[in-house]
Amino acid sequence: MPALVSSKNSTDVLKKWLIERGLRARFALGGWLQPRRTLQRAADLFATPLATVRARACAADPAGAALGEVDTADGRIATYLWGDPASEPVAVLAHGWSSYGLFLLPWVAPLRAAGHAVVAFDQAGHGRSDGSRSSLPAFAEVLGRVAARYGRPSVVIGHSLGGAATMLALADGLAAGRAVLIAPPADPFAAGERFARRIGLAGHLAARLFDDWQARTPIRVDSLQAHRAAPALTMPALIVHDLADREVPWDEGERYARYWPGARLLTTTGLGHHRIVNDPAVIGAALRFLAGDAVGQRVVSSPDLPYGFF
Repeated sequence: MPALVSSKNSTDVLKKWLIERGLRARFALGGWLQPRRTLQRAADLFATPLATVRARACAADPAGAALGEVDTADGRIATYLWGDPASEPVAVLAHGWSSYGLFLLPWVAPLRAAGHAVVAFDQAGHGRSDGSRSSLPAFAEVLGRVAARYGRPSVVIGHSLGGAATMLALADGLAAGRAVLIAPPADPFAAGERFARRIGLAGHLAARLFDDWQARTPIRVDSLQAHRAAPALTMPALIVHDLADREVPWDEGERYARYWPGARLLTTTGLGHHRIVNDPAVIGAALRFLAGDAVGQRVVSSPDLPYGFF
């Protein structure tokens, strides 16, 4: 008779459930006893990538990439290069939160076969790069610096927060021929609410999650929303999002497609938030888009409708 709970996956799921349950209990109690301190702990956690993923990134095989680095005010950014950016069009791969550049390795061979030099990198606080914390504006700034180091990209391909950072970098002047955004979050406030629910932070504290960050920077949090930044962009874009995405709802990808004048939306089913990025069919669709094919649908709707309807 098979064991009821014997696999490593079952053990890992149980451990994760226990850790998250304990975390929610601590934040719920802390929000009642020490609200100010608990809010600061939540804000720090929100800005800190997972250490376990960083260890995995450092152990990943660079797969023949030329290793390099880009200096920033916050330290050294590790880069990975395949091909010759001086003679080939450059494709830049931008990973998401608590991820790393080599997670997007399945894109390299197809892009190389299509004639692109490929650049990946680890964001600050991620992978082999320096630092321990980051944010969406910091993601966008690092992306801009990496692109400047290797030349004007023919395309930037960004997953999750890397997709949102791609939009912001383009809005801030990064010149790129095309963009592919996969499962991009459209609203920092919505992301903060999801995070707060996950850790059990009380609603009145969740509403203040960005207060400390906002006090230290002139960048307004609401300026980072897709419906505010995307309308000024003119380059073609492909937005890919899955209906079953539990981390970033599909309607956030639809918001990009609705407000970005040159964007099209490709909807997938059953891939979720992580498997979608390296799915062979998604990579194939993106390559057709780069070749000039009309991939996905043009979203046409009234801005008066709620996001997610068209």
